[in-house]
Amino acid sequence: MHFTSEQRLDDGVIERGFTLGEIPGLLWTPASASASAPVPLILLGHPPLGLDRMYPRLVARARHAAADGFAAATIELPGSGDRPRWAAVDQARADLRRAMEAGGPVGEEIVDRLVLPLVDKAVPEWQAALDALLALPEIGGPVGYSGGVISIGTRLAVVEPRISAAVLFAGSLVPRAMFEEARQVTIPLHVLLQWDDEGNDRQAALDLFDAFGSKEKTLNANMGGHTGVPQFAGDAAARFFTRHLR
Repeated sequence: MHFTSEQRLDDGVIERGFTLGEIPGLLWTPASASASAPVPLILLGHPPLGLDRMYPRLVARARHAAADGFAAATIELPGSGDRPRWAAVDQARADLRRAMEAGGPVGEEIVDRLVLPLVDKAVPEWQAALDALLALPEIGGPVGYSGGVISIGTRLAVVEPRISAAVLFAGSLVPRAMFEEARQVTIPLHVLLQWDDEGNDRQAALDLFDAFGSKEKTLNANMGGHTGVPQFAGDAAARFFTRHLR
């Protein structure tokens, strides 16, 4: 991990840019974090739209996490931002747009081509980032995962034992293969669902929640579209992490 920038935000949170090989990322730590007082970590997932475009939402989430005593970090997803374009996934994304504009159902084949390669490549990168982040003296774990592409969060919850709890956002299309992986998830989950999300299959989101194998899982469903998550739902997710990462 190579740090490329550092700034102190107006609430005292320290923001550092880094690279991990070709992968850019951002790390936010509360002012209280130190080698003698390491803090837990929340990995901030996000859609594959690029860190620059997602930055306002990411930094807001990171500041909330820091106020609760957590470090937060994120990395650029494959094929996004300044990373090399990914022709196959770009084509699948274009096919998805055409299917949605036509008003017809989105075929499973398109969803598989769009999501499964992203999961296969992004999850090992998140694990490599976690290796580097946990090697920093001011970060001590435990670790949570929050938001982003729900299939990435599901795979991480299955294969990464260092993640103790996850807040997942049911706001993206889910390949059928991920339902079997969901049955293998055992960590505590808090799932957010926007009932009128224009880009999400509501029934598939409910079926995925039902498939999760966790003994402790909560579904927080609210009226509204994709970006309309109410503040109280976010506050409930923050309390979930406070319970499970302390």
